[in-house]
Order: sequence, then structure tokens, then C-alpha cells
Amino acid sequence: MMCPSCSCTFADKDWIPWEKTQCKFPPDLSGDIDFASSQETRQSVLREIRESRASRVVVNLSQVRYIDSSGVASLIEGLKASRDLGSRFILFGLSTSAREVLQLSRLMKVFEVYDNEEQAMAS
Repeated sequence: MMCPSCSCTFADKDWIPWEKTQCKFPPDLSGDIDFASSQETRQSVLREIRESRASRVVVNLSQVRYIDSSGVASLIEGLKASRDLGSRFILFGLSTSAREVLQLSRLMKVFEVYDNEEQAMAS
């Protein structure tokens, strides 16, 4: 989906309200979420969670090639912020490497994870 305001893509425009001049949708994450990019990712995700106060936050990881421990920490902070506000934090589209990182760190049971967008939205 594409935001009519700023043309960024986002997981589900119906769950998060938006204003005409400023996108309020968390963009799909892409590339590597590692030490170099995790702070920007963390700030973006946390800002959107706190500003939107949506009942659920759906994060598309289908374009994420690699995630390291600092990237995992960003997702954990997003999960915690969502729970603090009483909303669900949902991940979908994990690459093989991202799934392996979450499995090795035993976090697959902590996060709500779906294979694709349709499953995540139907949950």
C-alpha cells in the first residue's frame, strides 16, 4: 500500500490514522537492521507506536535481509512500547536469516509472527 500523503509504503493504512501533510504509517522495513541502522529504525518504530496509539502495529519484515542483536533490540523495544499502550505488535514476512536470529534467541515465542500480510491482518 502507498501513503497518499508522502508516497511511502506501509503495512496497513486502516489501522493508523493519518493527516494530510504528515505520514503516520510505519514504513515497511528493508535492507539490514544492524548496529548502523538500528537506532534510526528504533526511533521510527517507537515514534509511530506512541503517536498512533493503534490497537495493533504490524511490521513488514519481508524486505529485511539481515538483522543483528541491535536490530532485535529495536524490535523488542517496539514490542514493549506496544504492550505498554495495550496494543499488539505483529511481525510478518521474516526472511530465513531474520527467522533464524529470532529462533536462536528464543524470541519466536515472544513475538506474534505471521508468514504473510494476509495472515497478519486477519489475526
